[in-house]
Amino acid sequence: MAQWFTNFFTNTLPNFALKLLIAGAVVALGFLLVKYLMKLIQKTKLFQKADPNAQSFLTNFFSAALKILIVLIAVIILGVPEASIVALIGSCGIAIGLALQGGLSNIASGIIIMICKPFKVGNFVDSSAATGTVKDIGIYYTKLTTPDNIDVMVPNSAICNATVKNLSAQDLRRVDFDFNVSYDTDLDLARKVLLASAQVNDKVLKEPAPEVFVASHNESSITLKLRLWCNSADYWGVYFDMWEDVKKAFDKFGIHIPYNHLDVTLVNPKEEK
Repeated sequence: MAQWFTNFFTNTLPNFALKLLIAGAVVALGFLLVKYLMKLIQKTKLFQKADPNAQSFLTNFFSAALKILIVLIAVIILGVPEASIVALIGSCGIAIGLALQGGLSNIASGIIIMICKPFKVGNFVDSSAATGTVKDIGIYYTKLTTPDNIDVMVPNSAICNATVKNLSAQDLRRVDFDFNVSYDTDLDLARKVLLASAQVNDKVLKEPAPEVFVASHNESSITLKLRLWCNSADYWGVYFDMWEDVKKAFDKFGIHIPYNHLDVTLVNPKEEK
């Protein structure tokens, strides 16, 4: 027993400590090298010419792959047989594959997003999963920032399987409004008021020109539809401004916006008798 302790403290422990020190140094230096390598790659002209989707996804993917490789090298330095590592990786791969089917689906979905390009970093998208500006497309998640400045991490599989509206893919957007007016309204006057309200708004484009037409006859009103165009970035500003401007213009020219009325009749029980 004494001989075993002597061999352990004089031979085994120093050798293992040395291997552990070397393995730790390999991991630390390797991670720093990966970080430096990623920065060099990001500065290359080829990388900068690539689609933002591909830039984000490939950076995250290769960074993770290289770090895993460095960890495996460190394990080999510690003296673990390569055959055992391969067998362990195979067994873990099957177990992890079964346990993390959703994660693998997210990786596959991330690749599909990168190839098909339904949206890219900087686009404002609307889907059943989330609504916001795309900030990053990672291996597992797509990061969105909502209009109220909240970061949302959406699994790639969720956003890939959802119907996605890319609201900033086009430079221009059409804004539609439905305004109800009473049946005794002069439709020509109402049309002129709506067009004038659109024309005085600097964010509304002159071409394509705004247009107004009768959309429907309702029980107590006529619906006038106003269609106008603006730059995609100005959409919400135009949307809210027009609601306010049209109401003020209607009031100025005496155009009545009908609303539901409720008539209440009070009956005196004594009068009934």
